[in-house]
Amino acid sequence: MNTTFKVLLGMGLGIIAGLILNLTGLNAEGSWANSYLTDGLFKVVGSMFVNALKMLVVPLVFFSLVCGVCGIGDIKLLGRIGSKSFVLYLVTTALAIATALVIATGFGIGEGMNAESSANFAGKDSPPLSTVLINIIPSNPISAMAQGDMLPVIFFSIMFGVSILMVGKKATVVSDFIETLNDIMMKMVTIIMEVAPYAVFCLIARAIADLGMDLLAQLLGYVLVLIGVLLFHLFVTLQVILKVLSGLSPVTFMKKMRNTQVFAFSTSSSNATIPVTLRAVTKRLGVKNSVASFTVPFGATINMDGTAIMQGVATVFIANIYNVELGMMGYLTVILMSVLASIGTAGVPGVGLIMLSMVFSQVGLPIEGIGLILGVDRLLDMIRTAVNVSGDAMVSTVVAKSEGQLDERVYNDPDAGNQSEMHLEQNQA
Repeated sequence: MNTTFKVLLGMGLGIIAGLILNLTGLNAEGSWANSYLTDGLFKVVGSMFVNALKMLVVPLVFFSLVCGVCGIGDIKLLGRIGSKSFVLYLVTTALAIATALVIATGFGIGEGMNAESSANFAGKDSPPLSTVLINIIPSNPISAMAQGDMLPVIFFSIMFGVSILMVGKKATVVSDFIETLNDIMMKMVTIIMEVAPYAVFCLIARAIADLGMDLLAQLLGYVLVLIGVLLFHLFVTLQVILKVLSGLSPVTFMKKMRNTQVFAFSTSSSNATIPVTLRAVTKRLGVKNSVASFTVPFGATINMDGTAIMQGVATVFIANIYNVELGMMGYLTVILMSVLASIGTAGVPGVGLIMLSMVFSQVGLPIEGIGLILGVDRLLDMIRTAVNVSGDAMVSTVVAKSEGQLDERVYNDPDAGNQSEMHLEQNQA
């Protein structure tokens, strides 16, 4: 069995185990299963795996970005790659939330629903655009790395790589050393992936066991519409953009992204999935590292297609529950706020709710309405993260193709980058 099949198997078994624990009542608070399985073994193994992935993010982003800039070798080319990816990320996010608003409004979710919630949610004001721009440049790059602030880390990495290029031959030793460190980090990714199927089982089983089926039934309309829009964006919008702008096969793209999508689903974090996404984009899709090392971490930071969709559907849902008429200007404000908020927020679990509170405060919706959807957000966060990383990979592929930085033989080879094949070759060696 290859790694992808093992991970999918772990995911399937995790769903079954979680449903058994939830529906039979074995996961009741204080029970043996709750104490030793759900909040014990499953939590420990899953959290250790997610921490292991997060451990790699900052050094991998720094080393791969510096290598990428040095590999491009042309500052003008770097500018083109950056501007293309930035525009594409913003366009896909705007399309995502516009689609969500249209479909959610069409279904009229939340109308006539008298839902109540005892959950509290503390809102957060939207940061001014000036603050977002200022914070891109780190006053202390080491502090930014320690805190995992990806935009400042990306900025410093690009400046470091550009400076190496400008110094020229004297900096060759430094660039070679960083390239070796980058190879070491990618090897660490391979090592951690060995335990992935078991970690995915634990993460999925715990999430499903904790999710109350009664709550899911109460919010069924919201959940189904949100999942439907997410799947539409993943299978239609992103694939149409891929086909139109690159001419590549969407079917091949989806097959090669399955493994990454499962990891994103399990971790609910675009940032934690960066090592896996970067590996899939370079080894499976054939994007040159010089492009992928920039577009993937950049996308994990500013590309929030799935989160934008959640904001659109949730805004309509809460507005209908509280009988608030948003109007055309309200919807345009939601689209603009979601796009701007996606630039200034990190790709970590639960960040969508913080972004949603910013949107609500701008259009006059009660922040406490977010408490109504808190219960099911963990499951939906998993799905929208899978959509986010798929958008990162799609934009990376399109930009690479437009710049002649895509190896189409690798893209069209079904076995390219297959981990089981790699291990076989290593064993034979």
